[in-house]
Amino acid sequence: MTTEGHIRRAATADIPALLPMLRDFAAAERIPWHEAAVTPALTRLLEDTTLGFVLLADAGDGAQGYVVVTFGYDLEFAGRDAFVTELFVQPAARRVGWGDRLLRAAAGEARRAEVRALHLQVYADNAPALALYRRQGFEPSPRLFLSKRLAL
Repeated sequence: MTTEGHIRRAATADIPALLPMLRDFAAAERIPWHEAAVTPALTRLLEDTTLGFVLLADAGDGAQGYVVVTFGYDLEFAGRDAFVTELFVQPAARRVGWGDRLLRAAAGEARRAEVRALHLQVYADNAPALALYRRQGFEPSPRLFLSKRLAL
């Protein structure tokens, strides 16, 4: 397996290819999977560029992975910031550079959208992901990240 192929913005036509990977990502990250809620949310994200973007790694013989970036705004960074909310590479396509390529492409798209900082979350025991993110220049925040679910 190589990284031959390209990375492009996903479109609504890619939803059938994305959903199985989104489901696998949710399972791996221990996130409850609600396809009936995720599908319209994904459609909205793909159609409304003010929310963020999804990039798809396409090797010609099928999707190899994807990255989701959603926009925010923070005075600490003097403007738009963004979260890499999901990064997933198919198991058979891992450890050959797709993750690096997806993150580099996401950073490039984010810069073009005038994003001033990218954030992400990772489990502390996920050594391969931590190594990838550190290679890409991500550093631990000195602050604890907390969440409060308001709806779903």
